[in-house]
Order: sequence, then structure tokens, then C-alpha cells
Amino acid sequence: MTSKERMVTAIENKIPDRLPVTTHHVMESFLKDKLDGMSTQKFFDEFDLDPIHWTVPHKADKEKGFFIDPDRTEPGFLQSRWIFSDSWSIDSQPVTDSQYDSERFTIHTPKGDLTMVLQSNPHTAWVWEHPVKEKKDIDLLAAYMTYPLCDVDQVNKEAEKFGQRGLIRGHIVGFDIYGQPGCWQDACCLVGTEQMIMYAYDDPEWVHEFLTILLHRKKKFVQSLKGAKYDILELGGGDASTTVISPKIFNEFVAPYDSQLIALAHDAGQRIVYHTCGGMMPILEDIASMQPDAMETFTPPEMGADVNLAEAKKRIGTKVAMIGGFDQVHYFTGCSPQETRAAVRRCFEEAGDNGGYILAPSDHFFEAEIDLLHAFVDEAKSCTYH
Repeated sequence: MTSKERMVTAIENKIPDRLPVTTHHVMESFLKDKLDGMSTQKFFDEFDLDPIHWTVPHKADKEKGFFIDPDRTEPGFLQSRWIFSDSWSIDSQPVTDSQYDSERFTIHTPKGDLTMVLQSNPHTAWVWEHPVKEKKDIDLLAAYMTYPLCDVDQVNKEAEKFGQRGLIRGHIVGFDIYGQPGCWQDACCLVGTEQMIMYAYDDPEWVHEFLTILLHRKKKFVQSLKGAKYDILELGGGDASTTVISPKIFNEFVAPYDSQLIALAHDAGQRIVYHTCGGMMPILEDIASMQPDAMETFTPPEMGADVNLAEAKKRIGTKVAMIGGFDQVHYFTGCSPQETRAAVRRCFEEAGDNGGYILAPSDHFFEAEIDLLHAFVDEAKSCTYH
């Protein structure tokens, strides 16, 4: 099989020729620090992984009077291209900080501004100041927030160029500046995770109103996906894991909204992988009942989560494909190649039965020893089905 055929077969919960082996986003800091600035696709070639090409090209809905910000046309990490209108625009300026790169963003609307501060280090970025500071701020989002559409032609050009090399992968749109694919997760980026949890108990009606506003924006994007030759799109995010929220909150504030996006994506001919980096075991069936095509990241207890891979396979493996499960913290650094190989073999034995499984690290990695990466891939390629 080609890498594309191999991974699509697994996503369709069928048996490929061998265990597919890949990774999530390849972090630029790792490529720069460890591999002399090697490109992402060169990385896949160098280590003989099954490749993924991430692409999220967006366009503006001109019928609504929207247009692309002419000064910032390329999306950043976890953000879409900025779509402006006469009533919605964004500008930014650097913020002096002795420790981190910091930038303040101002969203302009006719009835007031919202401000957001992002910080970053060489590895990642995070929200330092959330834009929704008072409950009434969501009224500005409801009234003026724009939305991007999928640039189907561009996706298809990239898919044709990539060919059978590997998966074409994207994600459901997050909020401008910094956001997440899932509705609850997006809201956490805008309000703060702890505050969202408190509001869920203290003012659930407001939370539902807020999530409905974000859902409407995401629906517009998902409906525009028809005809795009994606192999899979990501939905979800870590703020819905059970190391962050309870199953009760998940089932009241997460599943009812994201399940609508999954259904719309299927109507548009797209597959969805639901991403939950963190605890998953108490909500495995709850996620599966949303009917995604695949689930990830199946992070083990040794990395601070809770996943028993064999139990997860037994409980939901006939319903959805599984991606992840590998402990990159302990088996990409500080161990022998033999130990890395044994960890790969355990993943295959626990989750590989009857296919429907793609081996991958449990989300991003920032450190790795080269010989252990080679051992990881080489062992995976020896995991075949009979």
C-alpha cells in the first residue's frame, strides 16, 4: 500500500498491509534545534514515516462583504487567516516582556474593542490575556464576528500535488488570533479554562449562549468543506479531556455542540478525528457516540493522562479508528532502542488487533534522540497483519 492508502484504510477501521506510523504536527523548534532546520516533509522522508500534509487554506465570503486581511494572509499556529469586514478588524503591537515574546491584539467593532495578548517561547504559544473579560463581550462576537470559508480549490491543488504520498489533514476553524477546533475548547481560549468551568456551574445559560455563537461560525466553515479532498480534519482539543473537566461537563457543554459539527462534516463528505490530549477513559464511549471517524491521542498515565490502550481498544475499537498511544516522553529520549521497540510492539499488541489503528506519539514532541526515532519507525514497519 502507499502511505495514503495505509492510513486511510486504518481510519476506515479496516486492516492495512502493516501498522501505519506517523506523528502529529512536526514542531519547528525540533526541526531547527535537532535537524538543522529540516523541512517537515524532509523529516518524514528522513525517518520513513507515513507522511501528513497539513493545510488549512481559507477564503472570505464576499457575499457577506468579508475580505482577507491584506497584511496577514497566512494562518499562524492554531489560527485561521483573518477575515475582516467593515465592522470587524484586528491590529496588533508588540508588548515589552523580559521573558517571553508577547503581542497584544485589538479587535475593533462598531460598539467596542476586545483585546487579547499572546505569549510564546521557542516551542509554543499561549493566551496571556483573554479577550472575553465580561459576559456582555460575547454580544460583540454575535453581532460582528466574521468567519472563513474553506478554499476548496487550494486544498485540492495541494492534495493533487501530494498524491499518494500521505494524508491531507486540516482542522475545523478556531477563533481568529488563537483558538481551537472544538466549541468548548475555543471558548476556553477566549475566556480562560478555569473561568469557563466556573461559568458552567454558575451560569450555564450564558455558557450555552456563548457556545452557540461559536458553533454558528464553525458551521459556516464546515458547510464550505464540500468537495475539498481532505483525508481527515481535526475537531476537539485538550480542554475537553477528563484531566480538565468532568464527564458531566463534557456531556452537557461539549458533545451536544461538537456532534453537530461532525454530522455536518459527514454531510460534506469529510472525515473527522476527535482530538483529546489528556484523560479519556471516563468518556471513551461518549466521544465515540458523537460518531467521529477516529479518536486521538490516547495519552498514557506515564505522561500524566489515564489511557489504558488495550482497554480502550476493547471498548471503542470496533466503532472508531484510534490514533496515538505512544509515550514519546519516555521512549524518544533517555532509553535504549530496544526499549523503544518494545514500547512500539506493546502499542501494536494492545491496539492493533483487526486494524483501525495508527501508531503516533501522544500529540507533539519537542525532544527526541535520532536513533530512537529510527527505532520507533523501524519497529512499527515490522508490525504486520496476518
